Amino acid sequence: MAGFREHIGFSTVIGIGYGLAGYQMGLPIESCILAGALCSVSGMLPDLDSDSGTPVREMTSFAAAVVPILMVPRFESYGWKPEMIALGAALLYAAIRFGVAEIFKRYTVHRGMWHSVPACVACGLLSFLIIGGEDLNLRLFKSSAVMLGFMSHLLLDEIWSVSLRSGRLNIKKSSGTAIKFWGKDNWANFSTYAKVVVLSFLAVGDPMLMNHFGYETRFGEQTAKQVIHRAMRMAGVNDATENPPGEVQR
Repeated sequence: MAGFREHIGFSTVIGIGYGLAGYQMGLPIESCILAGALCSVSGMLPDLDSDSGTPVREMTSFAAAVVPILMVPRFESYGWKPEMIALGAALLYAAIRFGVAEIFKRYTVHRGMWHSVPACVACGLLSFLIIGGEDLNLRLFKSSAVMLGFMSHLLLDEIWSVSLRSGRLNIKKSSGTAIKFWGKDNWANFSTYAKVVVLSFLAVGDPMLMNHFGYETRFGEQTAKQVIHRAMRMAGVNDATENPPGEVQR
């Protein structure tokens, strides 16, 4: 089984490549650096269910420091004053630093459903909701980095479950316990997929929520109206907003 160093090293290399790819596509360098760092650290996320205290301690400390900072744009969109933002950030820090570790200790087992593809999707959706900002492209870029780091861990676990001994391929019992969609515990399966469904609804509705609080959300450089206009032009339908009554189209 791959250890802490192997996982963090593998996800870091992937994170560097991911950040460089984003920079080549023209994304802001600070966003690329952050995405690379998120990918690197997310390589340890699946081991939050580990019996060892190292992954939990490291991840909760990192998340407690970073998550409140990422939430600041969202707090601002709600119209919170600086004092309220500081209070919210402090409460988040305490909840993550002292609550998350206990939750994983009590309700997860090593190589259970937390080591699975739906858990990876849930982490991606949650990170999308945590990461603030008006540009959905950047939010998707950063949340995808979290999923990439998570999947790198699962992939490395599966690679480590296969070894070559005396010219023979040896497959360990742990093979198939990392990259999976379904586990042995039915309640854990239901709970994991229920989280994915709930987070999916929250993520889909999030831009509407942001707009409700007066925080304009856009997809890249295009607004929703521009997307609709383009779709109508491609379908050959005249847009009444572009050609008001009485105006002759030339």
